Amino acid sequence: MRAVLHKDRVKARIVRHDRKNRPEGRVTEIIERSPNPIIGRLLQESGVWLVAPEDKRYGQDVLIPKGATGTAKTGQIVVVQLTEPPALFGQPVGRVKEVLGEIDDPGMEIEIAVRKYGVPHEFSDAALALARTLPDAVRPADKKGRVDLTDIALVTIDGEDARDFDDAVYCEPAKVGRGKGWRLLVAIADVSHYVETGSAIDVDAYDRATSVYFPRRVIPMLPEKLSNGLCSLNPNVERLCMVCDMLVNAKGEVHAYQFYPAVMFSHARFTYTEVAAILANTRGPEAAQRKTLVPHLLDLHDVYQALLKERGVRGAVDFETTETQIVCDDAGRIEKIVPRTRNVAHRLIEEAMLAANVCSADFIADSKHVGLFRVHEGPTPEKKDMLRNYLKALGLGMTISDEPAPGEFQQIALATKDRPDAMQIHSMLLRSMQQAIYTPMNSGHFGLAYEAYTHFTSPIRRYPDLLVHRVIKAVLNKTKYQLPTLPTPGEAEAKLSKRLASRVKDPEQKPKKATADQLAWQAAGLHCSANERRADEASRDVEAWLKCKYMREHLGEEFGGVVTAATGFGIFVTLDAMYVEGLVHITELGGEYFRFDEARQELRGERTGIRYAIGTRVRVQVSRVDLDGRKIDFRLVNEGDELLATTGRAMKDKTGGHVSELPAQERGPSYQTPGKGAGKRSGGRNSGGSGVSGGAGASSSSRSDRGSSRSLPSPIQALKAAVKKASAKSGKAGRSQGKKPRR
Repeated sequence: MRAVLHKDRVKARIVRHDRKNRPEGRVTEIIERSPNPIIGRLLQESGVWLVAPEDKRYGQDVLIPKGATGTAKTGQIVVVQLTEPPALFGQPVGRVKEVLGEIDDPGMEIEIAVRKYGVPHEFSDAALALARTLPDAVRPADKKGRVDLTDIALVTIDGEDARDFDDAVYCEPAKVGRGKGWRLLVAIADVSHYVETGSAIDVDAYDRATSVYFPRRVIPMLPEKLSNGLCSLNPNVERLCMVCDMLVNAKGEVHAYQFYPAVMFSHARFTYTEVAAILANTRGPEAAQRKTLVPHLLDLHDVYQALLKERGVRGAVDFETTETQIVCDDAGRIEKIVPRTRNVAHRLIEEAMLAANVCSADFIADSKHVGLFRVHEGPTPEKKDMLRNYLKALGLGMTISDEPAPGEFQQIALATKDRPDAMQIHSMLLRSMQQAIYTPMNSGHFGLAYEAYTHFTSPIRRYPDLLVHRVIKAVLNKTKYQLPTLPTPGEAEAKLSKRLASRVKDPEQKPKKATADQLAWQAAGLHCSANERRADEASRDVEAWLKCKYMREHLGEEFGGVVTAATGFGIFVTLDAMYVEGLVHITELGGEYFRFDEARQELRGERTGIRYAIGTRVRVQVSRVDLDGRKIDFRLVNEGDELLATTGRAMKDKTGGHVSELPAQERGPSYQTPGKGAGKRSGGRNSGGSGVSGGAGASSSSRSDRGSSRSLPSPIQALKAAVKKASAKSGKAGRSQGKKPRR
């Protein structure tokens, strides 16, 4: 292993299996060296220059010859290109390719992340030159063949910090059939008019596939002239758009729809907070400033309620999640982490966008044109079994069928929302589902309960939406859209392609041979899906780095928190006040043997019966912060009090008594399902055995997943002995002074 580095492609041979039947191998051949540069800190030790990689998966320092350091200084973060790969008896050698700056420079964590994950962050000279030739405003020639909607009161509703506006909405009452209904217009920026297929801007946009959002910075998919200017539906200026014009009936069903290119004029730029305030009080100061537009907002709210009702009938999964927002100061340091609350305005826009996306998918499917669908499949057989076992272990009396519908998940969520362990149950429901991907093979969207779904509403920041716009335009013009020649799929695309191979539900049914056109669309879908994952990983990496740096200032402090995951090697706890997650390793849980119950997803102490499951409330102390590893370690405090509080209940468990109530520390907060955090932990989640013994004084740096229990005295016995001894001393002192002993 000394001769290889992270990301190298190798051939390996399995030589044996360990005691847990995990295969162990030996590298037999190095097939391909990774071309990726290494980011790290330049150091000088005993006159030798070397770079310590920021990504610890590389495992070896890189030697830098004296003349290859460039202008870099000791301690700076640099980008290194390898000139000699590692060998069995020699370290890798490289040269400094780029100097990023000091580790404490504002935004350094973003500079590291974009290079670490290979996120394209600089536009090509050709793309920038082409962007400069684009006009600053809509020209008369651009309006030809478009519907004029400039007199329609279309408005944008976005967050306070939004800079690009790619969707506008309008609603008015309308007669649908014989009943009442609404006409709902969703206007989306017409990016495809300015970004031609195969142009320099298009090549860069495809390479990025999505905009990447970091705290205080965005790496856009399109040059700023387009994303914040010409394609952004800014207020009080004309803009080109593609419109999904829908008729929605009183039941919330889309009765009819049509697509057409148009020119629009945004009558206002609303924020979610402002719209929520207007809808809550139509006579308030916010409503008074927007008097002419208030009736249209009320119509939007009416159609939203109808769409929401139809969502319930459809049985779409709708879990409330808590997302967080990192607030930074001018130097890029975290000031605070606050929950990002969703109000009625967020939901209103979400339902309007869902309706437009469904119409887009239906339009493409009906036209028989190949395009990209947003596919979300139901749970795999393994995940279904895991969820059934979990629900059975809880004694819930509810389960899922062999071919579950989304409504079954929603019914379980609704039936358990008032339980003290609701967070745990809803988290398990979320984990049983798969990730959505882009693919030309439509198999529906499980979570939203749609037969066909795609992305149409964000072409400024998502390349699949741009492709959908081009397909819709081609269908309207009775032509066929041809994808440009695409580069060879990379490693991430290859991994995702395995999921496409399992699309056929009947193993005996032979899949049809894909045409060259379908293969090209498959490659485009894989590329966009892989780069979506890449963007998420880079964003999470930066957020984890900022949170670690933030928590370094709170070392030794105590906080209340809730368990958000239980594993074989410990529990993950999210702090109440800071929304920061860290690991309490199993060696910090107390002096007894803890066993991981996979069915219940909890750790249980064998002596005391104390349990740590999702939703359990704990108090922890920040014990260690690893900035390089992006990990935060906690340790439990007031451990003895917690053990004493559950002793009686644990004794009942051991004597066969029935415990109808959850222990005090398991009564979680009111229903609050983790969003992003459910499957994104700061430590390795797949290591560890079914049970590990732990000593309260064990060091967090010497953690291991041992499989046998230490012979330690029971904590309860030790506490009782201490109380008895203190009581005896107190009584003796009292008697010597002629006083009654304290009790």
